Amino acid sequence: MKAFAGKAAVITGAASGFGREFARIGAQLGMKLALADIQADALAATVDELRAQGALAFGEAVDVSRAADVERLAQRTLDAYGAVHLLFNNAGVAAGGLIWEQTLKDWEWVLGVNLWGVVHGVRTFVPIMLAQGDECHVVNTASVAGLLSPQMMGVYNVSKHGVVTLTETLYQDLRVTGARIGVSLLCPAFVPTGIAQSHRHRPASLRDESAPTASMIAAQKASEKAVSSGRISAGEVAQMTFDAIRENRFYVITHPKILASVELRLHDVIAQRNPTDPFSLEPRVAPRPD
Repeated sequence: MKAFAGKAAVITGAASGFGREFARIGAQLGMKLALADIQADALAATVDELRAQGALAFGEAVDVSRAADVERLAQRTLDAYGAVHLLFNNAGVAAGGLIWEQTLKDWEWVLGVNLWGVVHGVRTFVPIMLAQGDECHVVNTASVAGLLSPQMMGVYNVSKHGVVTLTETLYQDLRVTGARIGVSLLCPAFVPTGIAQSHRHRPASLRDESAPTASMIAAQKASEKAVSSGRISAGEVAQMTFDAIRENRFYVITHPKILASVELRLHDVIAQRNPTDPFSLEPRVAPRPD
């Protein structure tokens, strides 16, 4: 997909971080924007910003963990623009701690947004793209946590590993059917976005009444420190992603140095040896429970 002007883009998690930057670039390219987020006020501000610049855009309050919400977003997009050409399954949240201490609500919340949100996006929008027969593209936001298994990030790792295999399988399924739909998998490392504070927008029904454990507190502090220290901006990641779309490139690895850790993990698998500490090359960011 090389031409963007006049095409319709759907972006989840569009109120902040990568999603907002995807929307800004899309507006600059003359795209028609369908923006979704659970943060209604921040989403409205993003829509206002883009409209003030002359962009055609609307916002829809969406909880991507709910299939009905994603289907409603699709219908509103078709009603407004008549088609969907570019889809960013981007909404994401995070929770950390020792894996046996992560609560059922932690699992329901993180998997609901990070994994089920992508499932709902693919199941809802890909059939629309196939029926159109136009050149289209799907971008799923995973993480380097989908290529590694860092300690104290269990529920997040599971969600992102799920997105990786879902997206790789989507690519293969579309390839064997000859569809005109490109696929990209975004795997960022630490970038200054709002994900370290995503718990602030956690639905009340999925919040835990019990106090966080020591490991949860340590993981939260480590996440805040690592994310805030990221040297690549969300805007730069968004530009890398649009470059990948133009090139029809699948993997979008924003921090190439992390590939040494990915390679180390793959060597563990091939050698059938015990897993190496994934932070062994960057021990300063490894969270500790004590």
